[in-house]
This record gives sequence, structure tokens and C-alpha cells, in this order.
Amino acid sequence: MPAFVGVISMSLQSLKEQARQLSVSERLELVSAIIESLQDSSSQLPERSRIIKQMKGLLKTDQSAPTDDQVKAMLEERRVEKYL
Repeated sequence: MPAFVGVISMSLQSLKEQARQLSVSERLELVSAIIESLQDSSSQLPERSRIIKQMKGLLKTDQSAPTDDQVKAMLEERRVEKYL
């Protein structure tokens, strides 16, 4: 069992001192655990909301939205290309 398991109530300075006493592999495991905990806290947003926020920039355009008639024409063109 890694030596850092019982360090829950240590001060930061004490934790740093303890970390220096760990072997290289234990320090790497500690770093990995810290990184994993940071990733967990950043993923507290629901997955769908996070993805939507990331993709907002991809949806921006300087062009105005197509009209209903333009959309109908695009759909018709696509159907013709697909089925004929």
C-alpha cells in the first residue's frame, strides 16, 4: 500500500515533506492520483453540457440562417443526389 494513503489531514507543507520521502514510483502514483482528482472535478458538468459548450464556437458563422424555402430546396437537392 502506498505511503501517501494516510495523509488526509496534513498541512500542505507537511504533505510536501512526506512526498519527498516517497520512492519515485510512489511519487509518480501520487502525481497520477492528483491529476485524476483534478480531471474528476473539471468533469462535474454533465457530459452533454460540456460538449455543447465546447462546440458553440464551431456553430458560429457570419452568414444569416437559411430561410424555410432555402432549407426545403437544400433538402430536395440532397434527396435528388441521394436517390437518383
